[in-house]
Amino acid sequence: MRKIPNRREIIDRKQVVAEIAEMAQRYAPDSTDFRAALLKTLKSALTSGQQVVKDRFMKSNKGRPSMYAYAFLVDQVIRTIYDSATQYVYPLNNPTSEEKLSLVAVGGYGRGELAPHSDVDLLFLFPYKQTPWSEQIIEYCLYLLWDLGLKVGHATRNPDECIRLAKNDITIQTALLEMRYIWGDQDLANEVRSKFKKEIIPGNSRAFIDAKLNERDERHKKFGNSRYVVEPNIKEGKGGLRDLQTLFWLAKFVYSTNDVSELQANGVFTETERKKFTKASNFLRTVRCHLHYLTNRPEERLTFDVQSELAKRLGYTDHAGTLGVERFMKHYFLVAKDVGNLTRIFCANLEAEQQKKSRLPIPRFGLLRRKLDGFLVDGGRLNVQTDEDFKEDPLKILGLFHLAQQKDLDVHPNALRLIRQNLKLINKKLRSEPEANKMFLEMLTSRKDPETTLRRLSEAGVLGRFIPDFGRVVAQMQHDMYHVYTVDEHTIRAIGILAQIEDGLLAEEHPLSHKIMPKILSRPVLYVAVLLHDIAKGRGGDHSVLGAEVADKLCPRLGLSESETETVSWLVRYHLLMSNTAFKRDLADPKTIEDFVQVVQSPEHLKLLLILTVVDIRAVGPNVWNGWKGQLLRELYYASETALTGGHTSEGRAERARHMQEILKETLNGWNDDEISAHMERFYESYWLANSLETQQAHAELIRKAIKQNTVLTIDAKSDPFRAVTEVTVYTPDHPGLFARIAAAMSISAANIVDAKIHTTTDGMALDTFFIQDDEGNAFDRGDRIAKLKKTIEDTLKGEIHARKELSQRTKNSLPSRTRVFKATPSVLVNNAASNIHTVIEVRGRDRNGLLADLTRALFELSLSVSSAHISTFGERVVDVFYVKDMFGLKITNNVKIASIEEKLMSALSGSSDGATQNQNAKAAQRAAS
Repeated sequence: MRKIPNRREIIDRKQVVAEIAEMAQRYAPDSTDFRAALLKTLKSALTSGQQVVKDRFMKSNKGRPSMYAYAFLVDQVIRTIYDSATQYVYPLNNPTSEEKLSLVAVGGYGRGELAPHSDVDLLFLFPYKQTPWSEQIIEYCLYLLWDLGLKVGHATRNPDECIRLAKNDITIQTALLEMRYIWGDQDLANEVRSKFKKEIIPGNSRAFIDAKLNERDERHKKFGNSRYVVEPNIKEGKGGLRDLQTLFWLAKFVYSTNDVSELQANGVFTETERKKFTKASNFLRTVRCHLHYLTNRPEERLTFDVQSELAKRLGYTDHAGTLGVERFMKHYFLVAKDVGNLTRIFCANLEAEQQKKSRLPIPRFGLLRRKLDGFLVDGGRLNVQTDEDFKEDPLKILGLFHLAQQKDLDVHPNALRLIRQNLKLINKKLRSEPEANKMFLEMLTSRKDPETTLRRLSEAGVLGRFIPDFGRVVAQMQHDMYHVYTVDEHTIRAIGILAQIEDGLLAEEHPLSHKIMPKILSRPVLYVAVLLHDIAKGRGGDHSVLGAEVADKLCPRLGLSESETETVSWLVRYHLLMSNTAFKRDLADPKTIEDFVQVVQSPEHLKLLLILTVVDIRAVGPNVWNGWKGQLLRELYYASETALTGGHTSEGRAERARHMQEILKETLNGWNDDEISAHMERFYESYWLANSLETQQAHAELIRKAIKQNTVLTIDAKSDPFRAVTEVTVYTPDHPGLFARIAAAMSISAANIVDAKIHTTTDGMALDTFFIQDDEGNAFDRGDRIAKLKKTIEDTLKGEIHARKELSQRTKNSLPSRTRVFKATPSVLVNNAASNIHTVIEVRGRDRNGLLADLTRALFELSLSVSSAHISTFGERVVDVFYVKDMFGLKITNNVKIASIEEKLMSALSGSSDGATQNQNAKAAQRAAS
């Protein structure tokens, strides 16, 4: 057991034992009174000790000593229980040779470490067969431990069973590897340890190494296979405690070591690497202890709702442009990266150790060696010829990765280790070297998996040194629900997705990007723009503007021409333009296309911007992209392409509307002249411009059927799996508040509205079309959802369901979400420049169930008519955009009315009566941020 200061403050076992001896005099040891008194005494000692351990931890902020102290406390409790059971409850006057019992700690507890809410893993050892006496003792001990509130895992075996089972079970091997004698018969524990060393370890290193590394790989897959997810599992995730423990298990099995300092003595780690191992281990243990205390449970995930509080407890404060929680998580990711580096170093030494012991390589490690272009191919991996290679020629650092990419080779861990030791060689001189920049650009734009090469460069620390601006976003997280990865991981994934599009691997998901990719004029421009699009995040200003400035300086260094540099800078500056326009504006409004095209200016810019937008969204996270977003981007692309190439977009609205009517007339087979004439007169000019021919045909048939059947309410729904959306059309007599009531009905049905088009006919009917998705961003068509949705809309419009009350009740009854920690500053922007005939209202705030229903009801109460609505969700934030007119069909230009709109919508956003003040504060905050 490690040295623990002032142990008696944690638990004074002598005093506890004395109290128990008095109890044994007062009560019959086999009575319930004795057990109750024993439990009370032990509970008091355990609770008091736990508080001492916690107080010491909170004062020192050091996890490792705390874990040692808690393991010591549990040891003493277990010893006391065992002694009470054997001395008082089930004493033996003349024990036989079989009536022996040994208590052994295994797992993390076997290492002498216990986090505040960790399991206590015990092994009860008996000599041959279990006797009635040993059964009684084990049962008595376990029930008391459980009654004390400890979570105890246990096994009951004899030494031979332990060894027999260990030979076929890697988990049992690992448990016995860490066994530690606690109490009872010590000879039994020593027997198991001795047999394990003689019968399990010799000749079994290869199998154990492979099994543990395979186990690690499977675990990584299960937990996201990336150490850069923004809600990492500190124990089981990549770069977490379990990875360090795996190294410890391998070290103990192969090198028979119990301490990391012995690995340095064996030449496995340098002093610097040993210190990194210790620092990583200490940091992760400290965070884990805080996490357990904060959540009061064995929580291992750094979820959003605990990250901010953990950052405060660990002393991370806000700095200019960076939150304290972001600084804390950046430190975590850098530690996780160090763990990955140490793993590679350790495995390289294992390889060397195995090659010494055997002429035959183990499956993972090859022996084939040959020279190649100044390097050494060693077992299929590229290595240096001497340890001085990089010092003699720093250009070889980039050359190593460049050659590895060209020849489809992995990089040898020894070379990576030398690179990390010589990162200072990547200095201003090397960064200005034309050949170095040429090699980097070739790696970035290579048709041979640039994502893997960039990840290797980043993991080795080369990418952050060669491009210092990239180094600033390494491990940079964004504390929100939208971004799944750190900035550097998101960027590298985006490069990978771009390469997949170019290789045709995503042709079905992104047909337009696949189609135009071969037509772009400069591949380097696109790849560099993707690399740099988020490079200025975390600096406190607009990262698009700041990123463009970075591009202006960096691109010439990389060898790009003046025109290519200008294009990259433009793409970085406007990389959010296309998504903002497609998802937040009415694409049927000519002013939307006009404003967008005015910024884009050229077909080449349009092509590049589309592909950049697609890969950016795809790389945000696994469930962010969907077919509906793809459809909106394609619509914007084609409309803009037409405008840029002189198409009919410039035609007058009336002329275009008449043109659409004539095309539709030709498709209405089976309609008589009166029906056609009546249908053409049924809609205003805006309808003909806002809908495709296919949609107009579907509407015509739906309306004709409703008129023939004389139905008051018609609801039609159809799903499009490719666009990942369900289109719901409602045809019914128009009345004030209709849109708000339908939106509320959809909220009740858990349907998320992503877009809506509202049309009122000349004969007083409403034709409202809603595009909806489920919570996972897919079409709303599973099971009987559509039927239930139709019924809910019908009952709501009939007044049989009071939607607002239903939503309010559901909100009250819902469980608090871990995302409640996020705040989204609410704001309302009234814009009269974005459309020629509508006022555009953009509402931003914290997403919640029923928000859209509340907003549309507020618009109804303001006597505003909604022509279209566009809803975008970014994690916990939502941006709802409404194209509206007043009751006279005009824009809202009166300042008093605009102020009233802002106040009413702010109240709907925040549930507050003081909406105007909040909106002023929000606008002030936005001005300050910009």
